[in-house]
Amino acid sequence: MLSTYRQALHRIPETDTVLPKTAAYLRAALQDLDCTVFSPWGDSVCAFFDCGKTETVAFRSDMDALPITEQTGLPFASCHAGFMHACGHDGHMSILLNLAQHVSAHKGDCSRNVLLIFQPAEETSGGAKPICETGILTTYKVTRIYGLHLWPDLPKNVVASHPGGMMSRSAELTVTLQGRSVHLARWQEGVDTLATAAELIRRLYALAEGKPCLLRFGRMESGSARNAVSDFTRLDGSLRAFDDNLYAQLLEDSQAIAAELSRETHCTIDLHTSAGYPPVTNDPALLAQAREVFALEDVAPTYITEDFSEYQRLCPGVFFLLGTGGAPLHSPHFDFDESVLETGLRLFRALL
Repeated sequence: MLSTYRQALHRIPETDTVLPKTAAYLRAALQDLDCTVFSPWGDSVCAFFDCGKTETVAFRSDMDALPITEQTGLPFASCHAGFMHACGHDGHMSILLNLAQHVSAHKGDCSRNVLLIFQPAEETSGGAKPICETGILTTYKVTRIYGLHLWPDLPKNVVASHPGGMMSRSAELTVTLQGRSVHLARWQEGVDTLATAAELIRRLYALAEGKPCLLRFGRMESGSARNAVSDFTRLDGSLRAFDDNLYAQLLEDSQAIAAELSRETHCTIDLHTSAGYPPVTNDPALLAQAREVFALEDVAPTYITEDFSEYQRLCPGVFFLLGTGGAPLHSPHFDFDESVLETGLRLFRALL
């Protein structure tokens, strides 16, 4: 059933929070199992297996796809033009649906109740936080949670994780600078936001140098003419760190640098960050227990982000990477050997 589920879900990719076909498919697959199926938020789908225990273990899968035109040529390619499961979420859902079948057939063998969470909007606005805010982890007495992601950077069927900070906290960083435009021949009379932005980038990069963080800009927009001082500049970038305290300090220092440079140049500088995701921080004790029941490798922390971290703020959890090799994530050519899904299922069954 792993391939059947994966291929059916691959055909109907949907994005963000609007996933009616995906949610309907999941509900249909779960409806005959010995569980309670419900939606705590939007098109999310949850299945609760009451095994008569006082604690619950949760497993999470993301549901959403990407606005990418598929170029795999697969016989089960996307039926929704311009959309594709290019990040493996169809595989994640398949693993959880098969886990649901196993739990339903072996409820008497489970040491905890089981809650399966199928979550929208991992790729966009972050569906984990609103699901957590419904209180379901408390309602169902969840004391531990697990998740995984298919990972082309690891060899096929290798499962890896890392204790503590594994994936960084992230925020979008937007800086706008306002100045005064004059002809370049009288540049001394203007307030040059382009030159100020260049100096701001230099100082912020120096601030981050040597620290376990990422503070970089990927886009700059400035000026309106080649022969005029630029009176407006915008910088778009990202601020990422594995530690909340370091993140807060970097943000505070960045604001101080912007204020100092504003005084020096008379530019108005506004530095803004989005809320972003917290860092994925794996519970060392839970990960040690997982190593006792499944062969795991260690993986270096990455500045890629994941909103699985929202669940870890409320209870101990571990996030795993499942190697696929092959095409990179978010590629129109992304595909994987479906045998890796068996490895993911064996991992989750072992964690029960």
